[in-house]
Amino acid sequence: MKTGKLIVFSAPSGSGKTTIVRHLLSQPELKLDFSISAASREPRPEEVDGKDYYFLSLEDFKSKIKNDEFLEWEEVYRDNFYGTLKSEVKRIWESGKNVIFDIDVVGGLDIKHIYPEETLAVFVKPPSIEELKIRLKKRKTESEDKINMRVAKASIELATAPQFDFIIENKHLQTALNEAYELVSKYVGADKK
Repeated sequence: MKTGKLIVFSAPSGSGKTTIVRHLLSQPELKLDFSISAASREPRPEEVDGKDYYFLSLEDFKSKIKNDEFLEWEEVYRDNFYGTLKSEVKRIWESGKNVIFDIDVVGGLDIKHIYPEETLAVFVKPPSIEELKIRLKKRKTESEDKINMRVAKASIELATAPQFDFIIENKHLQTALNEAYELVSKYVGADKK
């Protein structure tokens, strides 16, 4: 199988990693394609199957685990699985592009462990837990209980930051976007615009 580079962006929910990844995907010289994760949860109102996630039933997800179809997977919350299908990475590499991931910290570190030479692992850090909670509330997509669960998980995830190749603190979005672009551009050997 033809291989390219893997660029992992991981962070606690609400840190801004999705915004950063979308920005990088809009830069054609980076030759990136988005690795669509599989999820066993229901889609949010604005999410599209096959674009935001591959939404699988819990039974289908477990069947794919059993059949070794995932590069990595995790039960993030009870009966709430996320993972990267091996076929997704293969699809992107065969198109001649580099794979960019917007993925939880455990999955990101798993990919770095499986492909240590091909992976650039970047941790996006919020300025503070308080700011993270404010950002999650502004989304207006989840209940207070779900937000509290994400904030509690964020403290644990922040402890993994030193295991990544680089840490970007997303205090000012434009600065974080510029840092991410410089890192990825250098890693993939892109010709600057």
